[in-house]
Amino acid sequence: MEPARTAADGRRVRALFVSDLHLDQVRPQITERFLAFLREEAVGVPALYIPGDLFEAWIGDDDDAELPAQVAGALRAVADSGTRVAFLRGNRDFLVGQDYAARAGFSILPDPCMIASGGEPILLLHGDLLCWDDEKYLAVRRQVRDPDWQRALLARPLAERRAFAQAARQSSAAHQQSMALDVGDAAPRAVEDFFRRYGVTRMIHGHTHRPAVHELAVDGVPRQRIVLGDWYEQGSVLRLYEDGGIELAGLPLPD
Repeated sequence: MEPARTAADGRRVRALFVSDLHLDQVRPQITERFLAFLREEAVGVPALYIPGDLFEAWIGDDDDAELPAQVAGALRAVADSGTRVAFLRGNRDFLVGQDYAARAGFSILPDPCMIASGGEPILLLHGDLLCWDDEKYLAVRRQVRDPDWQRALLARPLAERRAFAQAARQSSAAHQQSMALDVGDAAPRAVEDFFRRYGVTRMIHGHTHRPAVHELAVDGVPRQRIVLGDWYEQGSVLRLYEDGGIELAGLPLPD
């Protein structure tokens, strides 16, 4: 195992979190940035967490496109270095299965889940379960997470699944443009409910594409909600350090 990575100031990294990369063959710069991040920063770190939407769309583990194979190879190299790589299914790649996980060297965690980093319990989730105000989206989420619905879709030929994914992306884009900005964000009452339900003081999620570190109090207890950034215009990573510090940082694209 390679030595754990350190920051410029000498602090040792305990865990890395990246979300909402939406990797797609039409945006090769983002893929290149992610592969560079894996090589340069993720190798040798104790843990790498990817809480959803690693891909723009996922049509099944039998997809024979080049991009999934390329990403699997890069993630496998990170896992082979001794890094624990863990993945949560997002709203774009909810069909990722155990076959691809085995090839890529990561484990699939339930959404939401509790993780421990340095002895601290953290609630990790993709983030769409917090969007209580977007009732239309939540209804679609319930449908596509149904095992029978998924089996029926995966039984269809690859070409049909690719067409379905394209139509779903267009429908999602239209839905996002038609709704108020705050509807697609985490509802404050949902955030409070999840903090109470899991009894944690720190929550990490993506999905909303609004990177920030929110300090709040629930029932008089200080809490922290960290929202991961997306990878559309640049990369984004959350670094947890062994001394307890955090850093939510952008990763510029190469010129």
